[in-house]
Amino acid sequence: MLVLGIETSCDETGASVVKDGRRILSNTVASSLEFHKKYGGVVPEIATRYHVEVIDYVVRDALDTAGIRPRDVDMIAVTKGPGLVGALLVGVSFAKALGHSLNVPVIGVNHLWAHLYSGLVSRPDIKFPFMGLVISGGHTGLVLCGGVGSFKLLGQTRDDAIGEAFDKVAKVLGLGYPGGPAIEKAAVNGDPRSVKFKVPFLGEDSYDFSFSGLKTAVLYHTKGRKPGVKEISDIAASFQRIAVEYVVERAVYACLKEKADVLIAGGGVSANRLLRSRLSEAGEESGIDVVFPEMKLSLDNGAMIAAAGYMLYMKRIKSVMDLKVRPDLAV
Repeated sequence: MLVLGIETSCDETGASVVKDGRRILSNTVASSLEFHKKYGGVVPEIATRYHVEVIDYVVRDALDTAGIRPRDVDMIAVTKGPGLVGALLVGVSFAKALGHSLNVPVIGVNHLWAHLYSGLVSRPDIKFPFMGLVISGGHTGLVLCGGVGSFKLLGQTRDDAIGEAFDKVAKVLGLGYPGGPAIEKAAVNGDPRSVKFKVPFLGEDSYDFSFSGLKTAVLYHTKGRKPGVKEISDIAASFQRIAVEYVVERAVYACLKEKADVLIAGGGVSANRLLRSRLSEAGEESGIDVVFPEMKLSLDNGAMIAAAGYMLYMKRIKSVMDLKVRPDLAV
């Protein structure tokens, strides 16, 4: 089965052709990131306009790269939420129109599910249940994945998502946007133990996260002065270390508590090299198989949507042509 996946939840316009939920034949992504940089974050109106302008070209490129024609598509999977309402509307409207013209099913996909399912693309041997860690600009949470379409949210951030915290700290330090790559780059030359930042204690048995206090600690640490290049690197390294250790500790704790021997980490922040290294090390020490999607599947893309859509279709979980966007959709 050839599935066309379409992703437009935020600032990336993605389209991909995936065969039988596993074999990625194409994965085209166009990003409006450069237009948002001067604003220090994603501007919904700009993102939506960009999707409108490029979605046709992105889909055409995905089909051409895969070496197929539109009529060869067996199914279309599209992100229905969560995300920016205008951006989601562009993708869903395009998918429904194309699906109607081709007379093929259109499956609405939860963007968060897709991030976790993307770990199964390269590791089809993984069996349910497994623990899922969603870490991105808008979400941070631990999810027990019992099966296709079966999720139990165990805990989530009570304020800022980890990616949001990275963006805000980068802005405080004058490192630009997006904050994740900027912090990671600056941290390379810094001492990760130079500043003693802390994260809140939410209770031994809590699976929740909180990053607002950590972000504020960085703000007060630099208040009223302009740190030099070396100090900025030290602050970035210290912030990154404590944020990563916080996530790793809670994720491993959740796996041990829930007796989950597999952990799949998905979302944009899963591309952070320190996080990949520390979480893999902690997993090995605790007997947990830690799985990360390929780097090209860590950021928003159409391939993860196509793979998730295929799995839903195989389980007879379908959508209808009056599919609506769900910007506030949860796990």
